[in-house]
Amino acid sequence: MDLPDGQALKISVSAVPDRGKANLAVCALLAREFHVSKTDVCVVAGETDRRKIVHISGPTPDLLAVAQKWSTP
Repeated sequence: MDLPDGQALKISVSAVPDRGKANLAVCALLAREFHVSKTDVCVVAGETDRRKIVHISGPTPDLLAVAQKWSTP
């Protein structure tokens, strides 16, 4: 989805936002989809907000390929 400050993915998880459980679920989902370890995904901003910025570590071409697949309508 396009936002005024750039593109974003809209993700829903069923985990409750209690003690970081929802953040862990978001990181686990992204790790699975981007084919990286859970430790390669972390929330860098927005831990207590609905809008988050995450960092995903891994081979750039592989990450870009998955991101492009997600951003294609």
